[in-house]
Amino acid sequence: MSIAPSVRLPRTGLLLRNRSVLAAMTNKQSAEDGTLSEAEIRWLVRRAAGGFGIVTTAATHVVPGGKSWSGEMGVWSDDHLPGLTRLADGIRAEGAVSLAQIFHGGRRAPREQTGVQPVSASDVPGDEKTEAARGLTGDEVQALVDAFIAAAVRCERAGLDGVELHGAHGYLISQFLGTKTNRRTDVWGGDLRGRARFLQSIVEGIRAVTQPDFLVVVRLSPELPDIGWHLEESEALAAMVATWDVDAVHLSCWDVTIRAEDDGQSFTRRFRTALGADMPLISTGGIWSAADVDFVLGEGADLVGVARVGIGHPDWPRQLMDGVAEPTRAPFSPEHLASVDLSPAFIEYMGRWKNFVVGGRT
Repeated sequence: MSIAPSVRLPRTGLLLRNRSVLAAMTNKQSAEDGTLSEAEIRWLVRRAAGGFGIVTTAATHVVPGGKSWSGEMGVWSDDHLPGLTRLADGIRAEGAVSLAQIFHGGRRAPREQTGVQPVSASDVPGDEKTEAARGLTGDEVQALVDAFIAAAVRCERAGLDGVELHGAHGYLISQFLGTKTNRRTDVWGGDLRGRARFLQSIVEGIRAVTQPDFLVVVRLSPELPDIGWHLEESEALAAMVATWDVDAVHLSCWDVTIRAEDDGQSFTRRFRTALGADMPLISTGGIWSAADVDFVLGEGADLVGVARVGIGHPDWPRQLMDGVAEPTRAPFSPEHLASVDLSPAFIEYMGRWKNFVVGGRT
């Protein structure tokens, strides 16, 4: 199997030039008010020029109170439109499809970034990493649904091809899904269907107000035990999402080779079965080489998402298509990373990742 063949998204008929997806990555390159910097635009457009089929922005918060880290891009104000428009135009000019990953940090939106107490689906006690979160009122939940919808409309106005709803990694959408973080007894809680209502309402609301060709992708984690999110319910949700009007499900595995404890199947294979044959599946986690691509496509993914290899190799898809089976692995020198359009802030951030930057954490 190969990353090279083009693939068509069935709901819209949109033809992607290949099966590669640059996944959303924290990079701390935006301004503190959420506006895109030229460095952020340059970094993403460079990956579009390198041959990626889909280029996804870093997570972008839909309200000021949803911000999780310094240098995070925002999509909650029309003031963000000029940068988003330049980004959309640049990615399209290079032949790639653009997605903005929209999210709210929930309990992981710290007071030092927002100025307010974190919120979540229910009251959640603090721990060594997070302050105690306050449970949202019903009106506040609906207001956040509306904020996600407004953010998607803003992305469409900017010319982006679609949005990815970040339901993975323990942020607010995940917190509504988890049984430990969502103990609500109203329509936004209870059984899986109730806990998924927040996500479903966002999907349905976006569909109601955007053009038919605007893409909606849902990103999910297969398991998040710390918030009460487990594989069986994750698979059940995937089957539900497959009946919604979305364009793909993005499975964030962290490592695509991890296998479920009960039957030894990979998470990719389990989700392929849960989704059925027709819903496009993106799988991401630790992919680097041509062999990794072959593995995840063989497990049933339609599209291959990457993060760290796309940092070091902006032309990763082209390398694979040119027969490079094993692109150079990290650590990368700061000079190399600067040459492939990482800003000093991004290089400093990647230096915190073990063995990624020469002279960084080991």
